[in-house]
Amino acid sequence: MGIVVQKFGGTSVGSVERIQRVADTVAKTKASGHQVVVVVSAMGKSTDELVELAYQINDDPSPREMDMLLTTGEQVSIALLTMALNAKGLPARSMTGWQAGIRTNRIHGKAMVQYVDTKPIMQCLERGEIVVVAGFQGISPDGEITTLGRGGSDTSAVTLAAALQADYCEIYTDVTGVYTADPRVVPNAQKMDEISYEEMLELAHLGAGVLHPRSVESALLHQVQLVVRSSFVDEPGTWVKEADAMETALNVRGIAHDLNVARIKVLGLPNREDTLARLFGCLADAHINVDMIVQSEHDSKHVDVAFSVDEAEGKEAKKVLEEAKEELGYVKILSESGLAKVSAVGVGMMTRPGVAAKMFATLSEAGIRIKMVSTSEIKISCVVDRESALDAVRKLHTAFGLDVKELAEATHS
Repeated sequence: MGIVVQKFGGTSVGSVERIQRVADTVAKTKASGHQVVVVVSAMGKSTDELVELAYQINDDPSPREMDMLLTTGEQVSIALLTMALNAKGLPARSMTGWQAGIRTNRIHGKAMVQYVDTKPIMQCLERGEIVVVAGFQGISPDGEITTLGRGGSDTSAVTLAAALQADYCEIYTDVTGVYTADPRVVPNAQKMDEISYEEMLELAHLGAGVLHPRSVESALLHQVQLVVRSSFVDEPGTWVKEADAMETALNVRGIAHDLNVARIKVLGLPNREDTLARLFGCLADAHINVDMIVQSEHDSKHVDVAFSVDEAEGKEAKKVLEEAKEELGYVKILSESGLAKVSAVGVGMMTRPGVAAKMFATLSEAGIRIKMVSTSEIKISCVVDRESALDAVRKLHTAFGLDVKELAEATHS
């Protein structure tokens, strides 16, 4: 048997008892004959506590020092888990991200992995050791400690699985798999046995918190087999795999939502060929991700552009554009927070028409106003008022036949 990478999130290692449970899971995998690399997050809410401490000290801490601080959380987890494995008589070694050979670019707080030097890990595996790696972190070309941003431990795990050519990568979390919607919002949501990389990537980008988008992108690029399963319940999870190996009777496979959306309108931009390039170039230089974009001609000389961003970046995006007002030549900026995005996702949309019509009709009948729309081959997203979002998710889940009863009937028809 080959290498297996197992990732455990913060809730999975949130206490001594849970760390012992993780050690049991790892030991079982090792006993089956696999070489095991484990990636762990910081314990429980410890990262949030470190962030709070930082802002009590300085309301504008430097990104470098924040990375120095936040990476300590994972170091606690790897040391404790390794001790738990040693106590079971299993040879194991903990490694920080940089000790494990994870090389990143220079951007603190949002670093991207450039490559992995697998030699340190392979040397441990060849000695029969279990390797326990701190997720969420790496090292820059300048020797600076960096963090990978939100979902960074997922990204660490998949990146290592790809570099080590692992048989598969298991993502252990506090849910039993990937569901057709958030089961906390939709009680009738159904766990999927499998989902395509493309569908999972869209759901991750659109608010499903099970996997981070960057980890799914890496899995798709390197064809890493993923399985999402629970740290607390011993049952099959959800496999993320190639779409051409799947069959489904449903054109929509899942409903996702994101409750943290802001919309910015830039009014009276000059109607020139380079207007959009200049506008979104400013935001890109500030590392601000833009989602939906709508352009409309105001008159022959001016255009209006509206776009959505994560609400946490809304103020920064507005500030960046205000500072570039003279360069961009617009008349006014308007911003709106308190919005949400609801999305329908499924590879079946590519060959079956009518999904958009059903989505718009469902929201209209529920009295939910649509403020922006974005589409791709396998998804349709609508921005709505945050207060209407959860009702929209439930209505769409039912309309597309994803409730447990309807899903069972479709599967067996």
